[in-house]
Amino acid sequence: MSVVLGIDGGGTRTRASIVEGDRVLAFAENGSIKRLRVGAEIAEQNLRALLKDVYAQAGVKGVAAASAGVASATMPGVPEWIQAVFTEFSVERSEVVGDEVIALDAAFKGGPGILQIAGTGTNCIGRAPDGGREAAGGWSSRLGDEGSGYWIGLHSVRRALNAYDREEPTRVLEVVGQIWGTNGIDELVNLGDSTPGPDFSKLAPAISQLAEEGDSVALSVLDQAAKDLVGFVLLVRAKLRRKHSLAAEVPVAWIGSVLGKSRLVREQFFAGLKAAAPEMNVLDKEVVAIEGAVWRAQSMAK
Repeated sequence: MSVVLGIDGGGTRTRASIVEGDRVLAFAENGSIKRLRVGAEIAEQNLRALLKDVYAQAGVKGVAAASAGVASATMPGVPEWIQAVFTEFSVERSEVVGDEVIALDAAFKGGPGILQIAGTGTNCIGRAPDGGREAAGGWSSRLGDEGSGYWIGLHSVRRALNAYDREEPTRVLEVVGQIWGTNGIDELVNLGDSTPGPDFSKLAPAISQLAEEGDSVALSVLDQAAKDLVGFVLLVRAKLRRKHSLAAEVPVAWIGSVLGKSRLVREQFFAGLKAAAPEMNVLDKEVVAIEGAVWRAQSMAK
């Protein structure tokens, strides 16, 4: 059996696993290798430290193949610098693909299906039986990513400010002020509108908690987030049917902290899909993306 490496490079942290056959030889985590988030120098430092760690755990000096799923993999220069580091670490064959690609293969192992990603950002990707792929969403925190943690945080503040103007009750601004350490609404607005601004995705867990407690603004935001995520899945399903002659329903998988940790969003997501497509099978458990990277690396090593 070949020894292979799988890497899941998300926006906030990076995971690596070295596997031989069915045996996991090592697993390690480190910081983000997304250049847009941490910069080129830190990204490379994080990758090198991660590889040294996971290689030491596994007791290997190289691997037959490596697959890295990385956010912003299509950005110029990103595959090149990662593969250059791989070469230094004696990786015989390698690929760098989007993190959505490894998550899709974690769920469906090259087969048909639709994957909804909903974490810091969002993206929906689907694959037809003929191998054709379609997508929806994922247009960045400023231009899209509806239903993401960032979107939930940003739009909760926006709607709470509107509620403040209308003198409608909500605790969103109070809680956000506590998280940001601001005193009063003016300071909160100045920080929220600053450049670079705060990471709105870090507000999402607090917004989910407020929704559980019945806060009307938080509930409205999570309700819209769930509707948007359902809409992305149905849009990808429609594209697969129109462009790839898809007749039968394909299964739906999901991954990310919004669906994984927010009960209200997850339950409304399931209910929305059930209402729109009763025959569609939605997986109960969250996908583990790194398993897709390992599967792809093993396929390369054959």
